[in-house]
Amino acid sequence: MAKQTLPGYKLAAFATAVACVVVVLGAFTRLVDAGLGCPDWPGCYGHLLWPNTSEEVAIAESKFPDAPVEADKAWPEMVHRYFASSLGLLIIGICFLGWKTRKAENSLMASSAAPNARPSPFKLSIFILGLVICQGMFGMWTVTLKLWPQVVTAHLLGGMATLSCLWLLTQRLATCGWTMSAPTYKSVVNLQRLAFAALILVVVQIALGGWTSSNYAALACMDLPQCQGQWLPAANFAAGFDFTQQVGPNYLGGLLDNEARTAIHLSHRMGAVVVTLVLLVLAACLYRVGDSRTSKLATLIIGVLALQVLLGLSNVYWALPLPVAVAHNGVGGLLLLTLVTLNHRVFTVQK
Repeated sequence: MAKQTLPGYKLAAFATAVACVVVVLGAFTRLVDAGLGCPDWPGCYGHLLWPNTSEEVAIAESKFPDAPVEADKAWPEMVHRYFASSLGLLIIGICFLGWKTRKAENSLMASSAAPNARPSPFKLSIFILGLVICQGMFGMWTVTLKLWPQVVTAHLLGGMATLSCLWLLTQRLATCGWTMSAPTYKSVVNLQRLAFAALILVVVQIALGGWTSSNYAALACMDLPQCQGQWLPAANFAAGFDFTQQVGPNYLGGLLDNEARTAIHLSHRMGAVVVTLVLLVLAACLYRVGDSRTSKLATLIIGVLALQVLLGLSNVYWALPLPVAVAHNGVGGLLLLTLVTLNHRVFTVQK
């Protein structure tokens, strides 16, 4: 029997793939310090792309004397912007298709032609559209507020939220729920709180990772398992997590002192330990259910978690090499998607 899906499934799946690319491009842009590669928004030195010829560069630098043109930083910023804009257009298309589907559903319901039809998740697509509009604003503020850590971190979280919601929308448009016998059903339902708690912890850990990156604290501890040769190095948590700090002239390179950055880095490490322990417990509970589907998801969670921990350790051991750092961001998003998948399954399971 062919798999049945609601209208918009393929478009949502494609948008999810594009969102993955946008998240990775965002990480790359941030890690190569290209967040201010274009001092204006939405163009780049007044160009649709970026200044290429010597004449264009001279004109651009006369207009922006405090921001000399660096082509190797301008192009990642603009490529990221264009992919993000394309994602926005795809989401508008998803909303339009969802609106047409909802109108057709309302007509069917009014005529009682399909009383048991599965409703399309139109409200979720509208929420995603609002989310991506907010993302556009955060993208602008990232430039105009000169990489203010609060905005950069919020922009990262918004990107992850957009990716997660698109993946959730894709699943809701597909026939991918679980149907189980009564005893197995009860075991899965009993995992709802733990699965949701694990999802929240992963989101918090991603936020800590974003705060670590936006404050340039990834290299505050260069050794393992200790930090700066100590188990408890000097750390200023109050300064490291002062979310009310004023907007500075330019946050490229960060403004916090070493003790504040150490506090941020240690918090991210401790968060990694907590997340690892909780996910291992969750995986063990999924194995205990005794169903092949829960076991496969448990194996996937452990595999992605192991890869993410390995990448995190590699970032410290090899002093944040660019490919590893970008992969760490990407796999963090993949770990989030596995938890979104699990939560969708356990909260929609049927007997």
